[in-house]
This record gives sequence, structure tokens and C-alpha cells, in this order.
Amino acid sequence: MTCRVAAVAALLWSIFANSNAEARGPYGSISVGNWKGGAYTNDQTGSFSHCAAGAQYASGVYFVVMIDGNSGWSLGFMHEQWRLTTGQAFPLTLTFDGQQPFNVHGVPIADKLVRVPMPNNSALISQFRRAKAMTAYTQGQLFQFNLDQTGQLLPVLANCVAKIRQSGLASAGDFSVLPAAKPVAAAATAESAPAKPDRLFDQTGTGFLVSTNGHLVTNAHVVHGCVGDISGNLSGEAPAKLRLVSSDETNDLALLQVTGSFKDVAKIRDKAIQSGDSVIAIGYPFHGLLTSDFTVTTGIVSSLSGLLNDTRFLQISAAVQPGNSGGPLLASSGDVVGVVAAKLNAIKFARATGNIPENINFAIKTGALRDFLDNSVVPYQISDAKAELKTAEIARNARAFTFLISCKAKAKAKEKETAKN
Repeated sequence: MTCRVAAVAALLWSIFANSNAEARGPYGSISVGNWKGGAYTNDQTGSFSHCAAGAQYASGVYFVVMIDGNSGWSLGFMHEQWRLTTGQAFPLTLTFDGQQPFNVHGVPIADKLVRVPMPNNSALISQFRRAKAMTAYTQGQLFQFNLDQTGQLLPVLANCVAKIRQSGLASAGDFSVLPAAKPVAAAATAESAPAKPDRLFDQTGTGFLVSTNGHLVTNAHVVHGCVGDISGNLSGEAPAKLRLVSSDETNDLALLQVTGSFKDVAKIRDKAIQSGDSVIAIGYPFHGLLTSDFTVTTGIVSSLSGLLNDTRFLQISAAVQPGNSGGPLLASSGDVVGVVAAKLNAIKFARATGNIPENINFAIKTGALRDFLDNSVVPYQISDAKAELKTAEIARNARAFTFLISCKAKAKAKEKETAKN
């Protein structure tokens, strides 16, 4: 974090700590990835107020996490161009890695500052610690944040609070160094009993060729947790070893490569898709339980945004199942208009609303796909084809570029794949 960002973070949390008093600090230091901060005191009383760390994002938003002396925690956001009305709280929906959303409230402290008091909800804290990405939706706007090492940040903030509580500001130092665990008996037990090996499961998904040099696109969660080789094969052909080239967990995309030269590759549609347009999803759902060939399902684009208006996604009615992840979503011209990514969890939705959802599935838009390929310096073909093809012809053409992807994965990775798609 730059000195300017650190100063803004200090100002932000001085206001959060006490609206009638400045806060002084930081005392000691916190450095976890891009998060920087320390301990702060009330400048009027000199007493300990809170521990906080913040990070700056390319969007211009300053994002801060705070734990106060009573172990309450808050999030804070600041932007130079915001013009907020102080004191007028507004609803805010937070979503971590596309999981169950949490409804909280933002409280403008100044025209550029928003504080979000967070409930001491164990599920919310757990999701925040594990999350790789967070979205905040309010008043028709969606803000997206890549979360870097939040799993390490919260324990460091808690360590900061505990040290100051115990020994005062004299104990201020590098709070990022956590105390070593002491349980000798537990360690002895662990030494006497050999660790159980991780259970491995067959994990499968779908991918499609985008370059004649053998580059394939799939979802990041399709290859997450893979142990050993990743295999891929066209329908009816022998599996080949795939190399993981790059991965973007925030947008759930991964780039693989298979050795060889290929004539037929998927073409990405240049023209924007519209609500109501027909689409075809191709993939390998429930491979090993259903057919060994790929399946073809049809539907329409139901919406140009996903959960909580996430504009990276399309909502589609074409049926998808576990194993469809990473497969091509094709227009009636046979060109790629998305990457199949997930289906709405019907059980969780029914428990939350009392209604069973039907035909609510999601695909990543080609804008995110093309940015990913451009950043990976991978050539791809675009098309402005306008002629409509029959579904059977589209499926026949897709057979030459749609791959079954498989690997052995740890149990947690398998659960994640099943939850997403």
C-alpha cells in the first residue's frame, strides 16, 4: 500500500472509531498480502480503539477490515468520487464466491466513507476467511473485489487486539507474526498416529478448443484440487495429458493445453447476445453414470446478468448438470456466446424461499472469456456468422472441439465442483 493509501486508511478508521475524536496510529504493523495497517487509539482518551488493515483497488475503492476492542468487526469502503448523505443507512448484499448472500447495512460516515457493521455470524466470518472474491450489491450498483489472503488477515487482526488488550501499546510490534501453537499432548498424539491419506475422487468437466495449438478453455473449478495428471479427450478418442497454463479463480476460468495441432476450433461470436436468443449447451454431465458421449441441451438466454445482477454472467434456461462445467454455450449460428459455469442450487433456494426454481443456470459471458485469453496471449477466432444452423449440425461441428476433462481430486475439491455445477 502506498503512503497515501495508508493515510486514507488511518483517516477512515479514525472516523469509524469515534465520530467525535481523531484516532492515532498505527501502532505496530500489520502486513498480510496487500493489506496494511496496525493498532489505533482514541486520540482524546489515549485508550486502545481498534486494529485495522486496508487495501487499495484499481477501481479507486479503499477497502478496510477492522476489529475493535470488544471483538466486533466491520468493513469500510471509501472512494474519492462518492457523494453520500451522512447518516442515511442503506441495505447492502454481500456475496462471497457466489455462495449464499448476506444482507447487511452500510452507514455513510462522511460523503466519501461507508462503514458496514458486520454481525458475529460464524458462517459469514467463515465465508469471508475462505473467499477469493466478494461482490457488494446496493442501490442498483455492483462492486467486485478480489480478496487476497483474508484467511490470514482475520487471525492477524485478532492477534493485534489480543496483544494490545493483554500488554497495552507497549506490546505493539509486528502483529502479522502469530504465536506458535503450544499443545504438546496434541502434537505427541499426531506423531503417534499416521495422518490419513486424502480421499481421491474422479472429477470431470468439459472444455473446448480455442486455438489450433491445442489451447482449451474450461472453468477454474473443474481443475481445482486436481492431484496428478489432468486428462482430456474428444468423444471416442483416447485421453491425452493436459497442461494447466493459467487460471483465473475470480472469473472461474482456466486455460489448458494439449499437445498437437488442431484444425477445428470453437469460434467466439463477436455480436452481443440478447435476452430471448436461442442457445445450446454441450458437455459431459454425470460422466460414467450416463452416456459416455457428450449431451446437447437447448434453451434461451433468460437474462443478461447472473445472481445479484452480476454482469459477468448470462442466465440461461438450457439444462446443465454436474460435468457440464466449462463447456461451450453456443448460439444458433454455432459460435460460442458463453462458458457454462453453474446451476442454481435448487435445495438451498427452496429452503430459503419455499419455492423450487426451474431452469436457472449460468454461463460466463464472452467479454470475460476474451479478456482472459488476451491476458494469456492466446490467439482465438471470432465470428460474425448470421446464418442459423440446425441443432444437430451445431452438435456435429462441436464434436471436433469439445473435450471431456478429468482428473483425480481431493474430497473438498469434489464438493466444490458438485456445488457449482
